Amino acid sequence: MNPHVSVCMATYRGAPWIAEQLQSILDQLGPEDEVVIVDDASPDDTVERIRAMDDPRIRLIARDHNLGYVQTFQEALRAARGDLLLLADQDDVWSPERVVAMTRALHDVEVVATNLATLGGPDRIRGPYGQQDWHLRPGSSDHRLRNVLGVLIGNMPYYGCAMGLRRSALDTVLPFPGLLTESHDLWIALYGNLHRSMRHLDIRSVRRRFHDDNASPDRPRGPLMVLRSRWMLVRACVELLRRR
Repeated sequence: MNPHVSVCMATYRGAPWIAEQLQSILDQLGPEDEVVIVDDASPDDTVERIRAMDDPRIRLIARDHNLGYVQTFQEALRAARGDLLLLADQDDVWSPERVVAMTRALHDVEVVATNLATLGGPDRIRGPYGQQDWHLRPGSSDHRLRNVLGVLIGNMPYYGCAMGLRRSALDTVLPFPGLLTESHDLWIALYGNLHRSMRHLDIRSVRRRFHDDNASPDRPRGPLMVLRSRWMLVRACVELLRRR
C-alpha cells in the first residue's frame, strides 16, 4: 500500500539539528507513512545521523554531488509515494498538531499553508514591511489575486517548511522550471492560488530555528537581487498559467 503521508525533506550540512527535527516528525506519523530525505552531498555526518535513527519509515537518498536545495526538494517530491505531501526543513521542530491539521485541510484543497513560530523565541515573526506579527489568515485563503500580488511584492509569508500539497498537484508543479533558482515554496503557493485551491491555516505548525546557515535569508536583500527575484516570480506566474 502507498503511504498516506509523505514528508519530503532536503538536507545539507544538517548534522546539528536533524535528529531533533526527525523525531518531532516521526512522532506524528503512522506506520504506513514515510519521510523521504534527499541529502545534497553533505560534507558532514548528516547522512550517518539520519541512518542512526534506524526507523523503517525513513527513505534516504544520498547524493554524491551537490545540486542545490531547489533540485533536491524536487527529487524528494518525485520520490514520494504518499497521497499527501508535507514539506520539511532539516533544522526546525514540528508542532504536535501539525500533521492532523494539515492533512485534514488537504482533503478539500491541493495546497495548504500554515504559519511559523520561532524555536526558543517568540511566536510572532516580523514582516518585511514592519509588521509585528507576519502571518497568514484563514479569511484570506480565497483572495487569490491579492495573494498572488502579495507574493510578487514579497509580502506573503509562504514558507515551504510550513506547507503541504496533494499528489494531484504534482502533475502541474513538477518539474520545477529552469528559471526557478530559488523559492520553490513560492512556486507552489502561486500554483495553489492561481488554480483556486489554497487553504491558509491559522496554526503555527512549525518552530523555525534561525541560524547563519538558513537557506531563506532573514536579512534584507540588495535592490538588484530583489528585482531579479521579483522578475523570476512574474515569469513563474506566466509558466503556471501556460501549464494550466
